[in-house]
Amino acid sequence: MSRQACKGSRYYVLLTMLMAAALAIAADGANWLGGSELLRALRQGGYIVVMRHASSPRVTPAKETADAENTKLERQLDDTGRTTARAMGEAIRKLKVPVGKVLVSPTYRARLTANLAGFRTAQPVAELGDNGQSMQGADPSQANWLRAQIIQPPAKNTNTIIITHLPNVVAAFGKEWADLADGEALVFHPDGKGSVIAVARIKIEDWPKLGT
Repeated sequence: MSRQACKGSRYYVLLTMLMAAALAIAADGANWLGGSELLRALRQGGYIVVMRHASSPRVTPAKETADAENTKLERQLDDTGRTTARAMGEAIRKLKVPVGKVLVSPTYRARLTANLAGFRTAQPVAELGDNGQSMQGADPSQANWLRAQIIQPPAKNTNTIIITHLPNVVAAFGKEWADLADGEALVFHPDGKGSVIAVARIKIEDWPKLGT
């Protein structure tokens, strides 16, 4: 094995250990933020918000009931998904939570979540997708990619939002998060030195409540 390959291997092992330790600490809620405290933190920026796409039926629509933009007849959001995605975006803007980079699965349901939330600059990323199989499983390389993303601090005074699918979240962060609901988000705080900790979970319908 080359020196560069060994170095990369050691880095990956270290990253995995750091992630396991950070998430184990966060899983019991001891270091979690909530309510006004969470809102103050998000307003300062520096957080990575990893969320499932909003509510979507598990079956694909018929051509007669598909959105006009859903030309490939993929799964799409239901009424609840559309309503909560809009409300989330409105709340984020009203509460003055700064959003910088937005990365999204290329699936229609994920892109629609971003569009309805008003994230107009959302960038589709293949590693966040469902492999064209409606998430019957997660590719390990996608989990590695997602883990790598959350150790990267956002641009100054902004938060990064990542919209993906449950199997990708579970593969990246562990079975502790298998109960993450449609539209629910995990909030991570990277320290800029390669370590990260989960600080909150936010259900999609709870974004408007952060200011109360």
